[in-house]
Amino acid sequence: MAAGRYRRFLKLCEEWPVDDTKRGRDLGAYLRQRVAQAFREGENTQIAEPEACEQMYQSLARIHSNYYKHKYPRPRDTSFSGLSLEEYKLILSTDTLGEFKEMNKGIWKKLQEKFTSRSPEEKHKAWAQALSRPRT
Repeated sequence: MAAGRYRRFLKLCEEWPVDDTKRGRDLGAYLRQRVAQAFREGENTQIAEPEACEQMYQSLARIHSNYYKHKYPRPRDTSFSGLSLEEYKLILSTDTLGEFKEMNKGIWKKLQEKFTSRSPEEKHKAWAQALSRPRT
């Protein structure tokens, strides 16, 4: 029975897409990692809670097959912001979120990061350069 569950999880992992724009936050990559951890011994893995395992598989299969999207269709594909799906994907990409995080840092935090990772000599030079710059 464990071999069958393992194969079904593997098939689900193969079918689940990986979104490269969400490095470190992608559900498909996380799913693959968790299946590898749960089935360390492959088909020979003994499952402590088969009912919970089956319930997890069924839940993931419903998400993957868009069960609820088809069960509860939306009359229009719109959102409150008016952005398209592609615009949302761009905004939620890891790179864009990193840029937003950098923009939201305060000046003090940026200065701290700039000067803390250096040797004492480099810090002194950086402070001297910062103080010698004309203020605008």
